[in-house]
Amino acid sequence: MLVRIDPSSDQPLFAQLAASIRADAATGALRPGDRLPAARDVADALGINLHTVLRAYQELRAEGLVDLRRGRGAVVTEAAAPLSALHDDIRALAARAHALGLSSDTLASMIKEMTA
Repeated sequence: MLVRIDPSSDQPLFAQLAASIRADAATGALRPGDRLPAARDVADALGINLHTVLRAYQELRAEGLVDLRRGRGAVVTEAAAPLSALHDDIRALAARAHALGLSSDTLASMIKEMTA
């Protein structure tokens, strides 16, 4: 698992970290049953606060994508499987939106409106 964050981004680090893990699940790099690295290891590797990593893991738990258990760590759940099934569809939608001149923020807003 390769975690990607951009310290200069306006997006909070925990959100970037969660998005990176979601992306790995979508591409199949992470599969149900896979363990995420220990939060302390991720924090040390990225040079960020441990609580930032824990917040990202908790966000993923709230979405049902990760199961957090004491002594077991963070494990990807079966709920992450549909992400990889939608990966190609999402990529095609993003490419179509880009071709039409829509920003990713506009596309995200449209998707949020459709699912609300």
